[in-house]
Amino acid sequence: MANQDISFAQINDDVVRSLVVTGRNYYITLAISILVTFACFVGPWFYQLRYGIGAAGMNHPTVWGTYLASFIFWIGLSHSGTLLSAVLHLTNSEWRKAMYRSAEAMTLFSVMVAAMMVMVHVGRPWFVHWAVPYPNQMEMWPNFRSPLMFDVMAITTYMTGSIIFIYMGTIPDFAAVRDRTSGWRHHMYVLLSLGWRGTDTEWNRLHWAYTFLAVLIVPLAVSVHSIVSWDFALSVVPALHQTIFAPYFVVGAIYSGTAGIVTVMFVLRKYMKFEHLITKLHFDNLGKLLLVMSLLWTYINMVELFTGWYSESSEEYEALGFRLFGFYGPLYWEMIIFCALAPLLLISKRFRTSFVPMLILSIVINIGMYTERFLIVATSLPRQYLPDAWGMYVPSLVEIAIMVGSFGMFTTLFLIFVKIFPSISLYEVKETLPEPQPKSKPQADSGVS
Repeated sequence: MANQDISFAQINDDVVRSLVVTGRNYYITLAISILVTFACFVGPWFYQLRYGIGAAGMNHPTVWGTYLASFIFWIGLSHSGTLLSAVLHLTNSEWRKAMYRSAEAMTLFSVMVAAMMVMVHVGRPWFVHWAVPYPNQMEMWPNFRSPLMFDVMAITTYMTGSIIFIYMGTIPDFAAVRDRTSGWRHHMYVLLSLGWRGTDTEWNRLHWAYTFLAVLIVPLAVSVHSIVSWDFALSVVPALHQTIFAPYFVVGAIYSGTAGIVTVMFVLRKYMKFEHLITKLHFDNLGKLLLVMSLLWTYINMVELFTGWYSESSEEYEALGFRLFGFYGPLYWEMIIFCALAPLLLISKRFRTSFVPMLILSIVINIGMYTERFLIVATSLPRQYLPDAWGMYVPSLVEIAIMVGSFGMFTTLFLIFVKIFPSISLYEVKETLPEPQPKSKPQADSGVS
């Protein structure tokens, strides 16, 4: 909830200022993120296209590597933005209104980066149209029973819904900014606002359409990461063939996505000067959600381990031992410390309302969650049924560079977003403020002493 002492005009001024006033630090940060994107993502990707997928560290039997781990991570990061916004909208939570726009943007750009990781992984992206069911001269059709095809359809639908959701909710703000800008910005917002005039009919239609999309987004977001989990769970590989993977992936996605929202909120509050709009209340509530998701994630992780133990299968025992005490064992315990133990600090309200500690914890959690996604791939495929089929997977420099470049790509997209879209919802933040009262006119002197 916004500070009750601020006025409607101040909200307008602050949000418009964030769009039209650009300092040197912004351009430096944007230049660095673009440089990282080209140096660490575009360059290594073209190198891989030139010399083949063998430039990556993937081999038999580990045919999936950090590209798939990054794909799962970015899809997971995308969940809490639109999903949390939709749930809080349906429950009419006022504290959502100052932060949901940027959270939805995080969803959109995370899905885009995840789609790029798929393009990198397939090796020959110029044949990606083979995944599209259309009549062709080769009489080749995708296998609709494959979970990989489920991914294509679910992620495409989710990204389309997220774009419509964030754009529809921003139309009134485009109109507000349109009336306060000039030059090329004014012409751009004239097009984006679609002739919005703010009539009662427009507000009524916007409310119902936005609520309808919120209802649609919630099951769609849950289904997307469930489907991503089926890429692994529908296999017969030890440590992957688990029925708990769907809730495991969904909880992990909401967990990492909420941590990502904390990071984004800190950046907006600190560097976009939104201290009076993004307050301790937002960090307190996000901290409570992080604590709950941490406990759920820990419980499901324990269930996953005990399920393999109860199976009394030598293959599951081997996979379990390799994950906990093998080559990547230290990474597993790092994940437990970062994602299960460190978040217990959120029990303290003093910690939840401290901005810098919350930022550090959110970054630590997402480091642990990326480690989790990496371990799913790196500790399962190398340890399948027969010892003569075992192998070892170590990421190559190309894979590590592309992983780093994906963060540069996300940062670049988000920095461009905050200069085009109002990163704080003008009309919804105003709904949390008391209605301004007209100033009373001074009474005329009656002459009575």
